[in-house]
Amino acid sequence: MKQVDIVYDYLKNNYKDNEPIFLSEIAVPGMKEVSVRQQLKKLTEDGRIKRFDTGIYYIPRKTMFKSGSVLSVDEVIRKKYLTDGDARCGYVSGIMFANRLGLTTQVPMVYEVCTNKATTDYRDVQLGNFRVIVRRPYARINDENATILQFLDFMREVTDVSEVEGEELTVRLLAYLKAKNIRFDAFKPYLSFYPDRIYKNMYEVGLLNGTAT
Repeated sequence: MKQVDIVYDYLKNNYKDNEPIFLSEIAVPGMKEVSVRQQLKKLTEDGRIKRFDTGIYYIPRKTMFKSGSVLSVDEVIRKKYLTDGDARCGYVSGIMFANRLGLTTQVPMVYEVCTNKATTDYRDVQLGNFRVIVRRPYARINDENATILQFLDFMREVTDVSEVEGEELTVRLLAYLKAKNIRFDAFKPYLSFYPDRIYKNMYEVGLLNGTAT
């Protein structure tokens, strides 16, 4: 069997269609990295796989169009920054999170993420055709605290990004906490990591007056 077919069989056996494939994680038995790179180039040229960005590939799902499907940047970000194997290690923040909460109509042009994989406090990177701001979290993220830290991050900037104000904002935030089963006590171990403005913001939106305890 040709090396190019060996690599393709490896990819088909280890990845689903439209799943991000990072060059750094490919380990074809008995084949050196330089050879793997060469075969990925050949597979890209013959259309069996597609290149999303440097070192990122995927097997396109067949569609009615000859070119096949396109890989979602959300899937790339999830695998690259938000998960480490099966464990949670990051979350989406900023305007995108506010948009998902329905608190702004702004359509974010930039993805903002906090992740344990960040090596600096702030990094601005290009991922495909998308700009991604990568930040180091205030506390190490895990499966248990990811939603809590994500909410606290939002509280740090809520007055800057939310288009909803007053009682309506309070009601929506409390509804979110209830839906996620987050009690105010869950914030206490992490509050000291955040700047003082978070207390002011949480008070102004009604989360420090006993309603969220």
